[in-house]
Amino acid sequence: MSLSETLDAPADEIAPAASKPLLSVNQLTRVYGSRIGCADVSFDLWPGEVLAIVGESGSGKTTLLNCISSRMTPTCGTVHYRMRDGASADIYKMAEAERRYLMRTDWGFVHQNPIDGLRMTVSAGANVGERLMAVGNRHYGNIRNTAIEWLSRVEIGEDRVDDQPRTFSGGMRQRLQIARNLVTEPRLVFMDEPTGGLDVSVQARLLDLLRGLVSDLGLAVVVVTHDLAVARLLSDRMIVMKEGRVIEAGLTDRVLDDPRAPYTQLLVSSILQV
Repeated sequence: MSLSETLDAPADEIAPAASKPLLSVNQLTRVYGSRIGCADVSFDLWPGEVLAIVGESGSGKTTLLNCISSRMTPTCGTVHYRMRDGASADIYKMAEAERRYLMRTDWGFVHQNPIDGLRMTVSAGANVGERLMAVGNRHYGNIRNTAIEWLSRVEIGEDRVDDQPRTFSGGMRQRLQIARNLVTEPRLVFMDEPTGGLDVSVQARLLDLLRGLVSDLGLAVVVVTHDLAVARLLSDRMIVMKEGRVIEAGLTDRVLDDPRAPYTQLLVSSILQV
């Protein structure tokens, strides 16, 4: 079965995979000359689970995210993804066309700066509809209606469907980027500091929206953040990174309420003191 056939397979043709990881990362390493981006990182991500990767600036969390999501090629290590038919695929052994198709259908990527994830010179509706067209939708009326439905789900009014993102506020752009990513009903979404750069009140509204969508859609998510409050609100499990290596990992509440590693203790205490 081809990648496109696997992604489009009916539910009754898909092997049960709830007992198997959706994503398996094994000894993932990326080095830049003598500098370590990330080193020997291994973990499993389960269907519907939200994993937060936290750490201070330069800890390697974004490098790790980019390697996991195939936006950056690791120096060594493997990333296996559980396809809809239950087969495990090594994403770095896929053909480039297969990987690109996966990235615009079964995966989503929410950038910190929504400009990086949107086409700023086309309408909001076209930004959402473009991803639908990538999976074969061609009926203009259906595409437009679905775009309007998703704009509503991310709290953008129907009257803005023909407006370009450059006329939107930062928070609206981020919500539009989320709609663009989720319209194809992906199973896995990567998020890089999704609330970074937003005002506190806008952050709170966006986080509430994200938490609801993640729960309603049963999404698996890998979210990078330096904000421990974001990690606590969104994630089930957490990885703490320092200098490219995993310092501590575990259930989010356990790591934040009872940190074991001295670095994690320092990280948590510094937030509490602010």
